[in-house]
Amino acid sequence: MPEFAELEDVLQQGVLESEGMLPWSSNYTFLLTICHEEQEVMAVYKPRRGERPLWDFPQGTLCKREVAAYVVSKALDWNLVPPTVLRKGPQGIGSIQWFVPHNPDEHYFTFEGQFVPQVQKMVLFDVMINNADRKSGHVLLGENDHLWGIDHGICFHAEHKLRTVIWEHAGEEIPDTMLVDMERFAQEVEPPTPVYQQLATLLSLREIDCLLDRVSSLLLHKTFPQPGPGRHYPWPLI
Repeated sequence: MPEFAELEDVLQQGVLESEGMLPWSSNYTFLLTICHEEQEVMAVYKPRRGERPLWDFPQGTLCKREVAAYVVSKALDWNLVPPTVLRKGPQGIGSIQWFVPHNPDEHYFTFEGQFVPQVQKMVLFDVMINNADRKSGHVLLGENDHLWGIDHGICFHAEHKLRTVIWEHAGEEIPDTMLVDMERFAQEVEPPTPVYQQLATLLSLREIDCLLDRVSSLLLHKTFPQPGPGRHYPWPLI
């Protein structure tokens, strides 16, 4: 796998060629080939103009939330989200994410109980970004058994929206190494750090404050949260 910085550069600077629309997506989603210098990669492109309006998320913000999820994953140094950038594509501005080579027959329900440290990080990440749609099919098994999380368009809401299929660690203590990572992350997101400035171009200031509040709550309680309140599973589950 190329280095993340190298992939970001290809996604941001490369020449885009559309390979067609991806089926079964709730919003318009396209597969791209991107060429830059001697690199060629596949990418998933979600244009802002193809976003389906939602009653609880501001229209035209889902592509920015996709990029914000990558910024958080990168700042944590957990490498859960494939490199993602915001740029103009064939259908206008949108998120462009590296297409992860993976086994399409594998998803969270097929390997539940395995890859525990990676799954625990995914759980904490989803709590931090307030992921409203962690379906089983949004967890990909990539090369070298690396887990990837995708589809983060409906995250970072200021109100509690957490909906996920991953509850196997509820009530358990958070490993110390992950607490250390979150403490460092909280410092890196305080203004006027570069991470804060980057997130401020993608999210509202209230959404960033709520992100930090959720991190603080995890650090205070030091346990994986229990389900609820309210509906806590996405639909469909896969």
